[in-house]
Amino acid sequence: MTPSPLDLTKFIHPAQVGGIESYTIDEGEGRGVRALLVNTGGGLRYRVLVDRGMDIDQAFFNEKSLAFLSHKGVTPPTRALDTGLGWLKGWPAGLLTSCGPMNIASPCNDAGEELGLHGTHSHTAASIESVIQPDPHAGETALRMVGRLRYGKMFGPNLTMKRTITSQLGSNVISIEDHFHNAGNTELPHAWLLHINLGYPLVDEGAKIVCPTDRIEARSDPKSQAYFTSKDALTAPAPLDGHSGSGEVVAYLFPKALTSDGQTTVALVNEKLGLALAVHYNTREFGRCGSWQHWGLREYVTGIEPMNGTVEGRDKDRARGVLDSLKAGERREYRYQLEVVTEPDQIKSLLRMGDRA
Repeated sequence: MTPSPLDLTKFIHPAQVGGIESYTIDEGEGRGVRALLVNTGGGLRYRVLVDRGMDIDQAFFNEKSLAFLSHKGVTPPTRALDTGLGWLKGWPAGLLTSCGPMNIASPCNDAGEELGLHGTHSHTAASIESVIQPDPHAGETALRMVGRLRYGKMFGPNLTMKRTITSQLGSNVISIEDHFHNAGNTELPHAWLLHINLGYPLVDEGAKIVCPTDRIEARSDPKSQAYFTSKDALTAPAPLDGHSGSGEVVAYLFPKALTSDGQTTVALVNEKLGLALAVHYNTREFGRCGSWQHWGLREYVTGIEPMNGTVEGRDKDRARGVLDSLKAGERREYRYQLEVVTEPDQIKSLLRMGDRA
C-alpha cells in the first residue's frame, strides 16, 4: 500500500507523524536493556532491543498485537544461558528472534564443542552505529537503525554482523539487512534462522499459514510426523491440551521461488481481522522455512522460520552434509522484509498463493 502524502503545512516536528524513540528499560528483570521504539506513522509500531541482538520484541498494527511475548518478557543478555536449554530462560520471544550465527538448533556436541539451543546471538549486545530519524520537510522518509555485533573469542571464531533495520514513514514494512564477516583466520560453521513469533490476536482460530509449496517435511519426532498428515496442519486451531508444557510440532516448508532471482513469501493470514503478516525473503539465502506450532493454553504461538539448515542439531546437519560455513575473510548477506498486509486484494492474493502451490 502506498503511504498517503503528508500535508507538510500542518506540523513542524517530525515526531508528530513518526520516528524513533530511544530509551533504557527501567523496571523488572529487563532493567538496563536499551531499546529503540519505532513508529512508522502508518499504523505499525515495533521495538528493537539493542542489547538483545537488535532483535524485535513488541510489534503492533494499530491496536492489534502481531507478536507473541513470553511470560518473563525482556531480560538482559548473559553468557550464562549459552549452554543446554538455558536460552529458553531468557527468551523474550517477540516478532523476531535471530538464531545463530554458528548454530541454530537443538543442544548437541559437534566436533568437540558443546552447543546450546539456538546459538549466542540473542544474548549478544549491539554497538549502535547510527539512528536516522525521518525529516519529511526535507523529503527524507527513512527510519533507519544500524548496529554491529561481535561474536567469538581469542584464537577464534571471530565473526561480526552489521544489521540495518529500515522502515519508511507512512509504510508498514520492516526491511532488514544482515551482513556477516568472518574476521578471523579460520573457517567456521555458519547457521542463521529467523525465529518470527506470531501471536494473538493476529493468530487466532482459523488463521492460515500460506506458503507457495507442495513439499512439507515433518520433523522426525512422532508428534510432528502425525500432526502434519492433516490437511489443516497449516491452520491455527483452538488451544490444544497436547501442546501444554513443552508440547510442539515442527515441519520444514520448502517455498517455491516467485521470481527469477529467488524471492518468495510466507505469510500468516487472519481473514476475520483482514490482517496478515508476510515474510519476504530469498530462497537462495534461506533454503527452507520452519513451521513451529505451539498451541498451548495462553502460550499460543506459531513461528515462521526461514533458515539455512535444520533445527535438529549441528552435528546432524554436519552428518547430512547441509551444514553451511564461512571461510576466513568471507562475507555473507541476508535481506528480508516483514510486511503488515491489510488491503483486501493483497490478502486474497496471499491466500491464492497458498492454494496454487
